[in-house]
Amino acid sequence: MARRATRNAEALHALGMAGRLAALWGETNAKYLASQRRAADITGGLGSITKVLRMMMQSAVLGVGGYLVIMQEASAGIIIAGAILASRALAPVELAISNWKGFVAARQGWSRLQQLAAQFPPSSNPTPLPAPRKYLAVEAVTMLPPGEQRVVVQEAAFRLNAGQALGIIGPSAAGKSCLVRGIVGVWSPARGKVRLDDAALEHWSAEALGRHIGYLPQDVELFAGTVAQNIARFEPEPNSEALIAAASAARVHELVLRLPDGYETQIGERGVALSAGQRQRIALARALYRDPFLVVLDEPNSNLDAEGDQALTQAILGVRARGGIAIVVAHRTSALAGVDQLLVLAEGRVQAFGPKDQVLSKLTPAKPAQPMPLKLVTESGAL
Repeated sequence: MARRATRNAEALHALGMAGRLAALWGETNAKYLASQRRAADITGGLGSITKVLRMMMQSAVLGVGGYLVIMQEASAGIIIAGAILASRALAPVELAISNWKGFVAARQGWSRLQQLAAQFPPSSNPTPLPAPRKYLAVEAVTMLPPGEQRVVVQEAAFRLNAGQALGIIGPSAAGKSCLVRGIVGVWSPARGKVRLDDAALEHWSAEALGRHIGYLPQDVELFAGTVAQNIARFEPEPNSEALIAAASAARVHELVLRLPDGYETQIGERGVALSAGQRQRIALARALYRDPFLVVLDEPNSNLDAEGDQALTQAILGVRARGGIAIVVAHRTSALAGVDQLLVLAEGRVQAFGPKDQVLSKLTPAKPAQPMPLKLVTESGAL
């Protein structure tokens, strides 16, 4: 909660939410402290009970031993041996009670790890496959968010050949972002397959697949480091020619050169040293690095101006010209200038798919014919 408040400090101040959020943090902290006090009281109480029981048992052992010695039924050594044995017998119980909190935390952590591991398939080293060059096929894909049972995308199916670009449109919460997460392999489809050429995505390792996919998510995330490192995806030995080519394809090369240290400018955590538009265009260059076959852009122009929109269109046309495939999720029609195919998604289902002009003509209602102006004619002439 504190980290979220720090990231959104400007909005909290401008909207007058700082005091209310501080009160909410105080309530949450009070509940946490109360639960900690209750756990400490229980642990301390059980520890005190064990100490009392230990003292009572040791006293009883010493009393019985003394009685047996007085009655000459045992030697004095029995008293010492009995006290030592009683202390040894109670030691494991005391140790378990004092470390019970750690045992419970370890058991809960193990349970969470098992639940998390169950959501991810076991890693493998599949046979290296040739680079995709022909098509992308989405075959009856159904998407569920991880850990949920709610179907977001149902039976989506389409095919794109090399050199084509697809625009995905639809109302909010239609499942557009969920669909593209499945296309790039971020989420695994509940049913159906996504194929590059003939190979399903699970036939690739994550590292090998990443070389053929460029992805610009809706929420742009850059990492602490230089501009060059972020564009080159933090490769240990980036190719400078490919880096500059990606920046030029995204029309961000001149923008980077105007930064204080050019490509070596440190952008800070989450790219705080850059504006929202600059972050989005640098993330676009990262998606285009090394000319991936499939480029998927989710709301790529949400922070772009007119110049950025033009750069985006040219980048999409460049992907098509070199024989790649581009997919663009957009609400603004300016992002669709470079696409030739259009898919309409609503309530998780594909409503229309085909050439852009044909789909748009079906979506746009025909304008009613304008009536011809009437002329009234009298004996003296037209009015």
